[in-house]
Amino acid sequence: MARPTPELIYALRQTAQNLQHGAPYQWGHMGGCNCGNLAQQLTKLNKQQIHQYAMQRHGDWNEQAEDYCSTSEMPIDLLINEMLNAGLVLEDIKHLERLDDRQVLLRFPLEQRYLKHNVRQDVITYMNAWADLLEEELLEKITLPSMEALEIA
Repeated sequence: MARPTPELIYALRQTAQNLQHGAPYQWGHMGGCNCGNLAQQLTKLNKQQIHQYAMQRHGDWNEQAEDYCSTSEMPIDLLINEMLNAGLVLEDIKHLERLDDRQVLLRFPLEQRYLKHNVRQDVITYMNAWADLLEEELLEKITLPSMEALEIA
């Protein structure tokens, strides 16, 4: 599961909001699918640039993640590297494209866990739930000083 970073949490929420407000969505397009929309937010590349980079190698996001090489100079690997630097791990890319990360799905009632990977509203729901999960994990790691410690200083 991803490292909970403010950048990633913000990107997930912003991507969901963009999709909610009509951002282009096309599951079969590398720049306009689930991962493509998140990649746009994290890298500031547009849909066409992401698609162009991905088409320099074969496969969908799952295969791109499988073939990822951290030392490659291929544009898609540089793009994936930016996504990883924001907190993602390669498995997150695979799960996002299929909306199937177990930790995210467990946040939903049983009857709502069967999300369709290519339905805009399901993508929005999944990204918001994932952002909530990561935010909770991040907040668990934050320890504020006690009031007594502040008074002594």
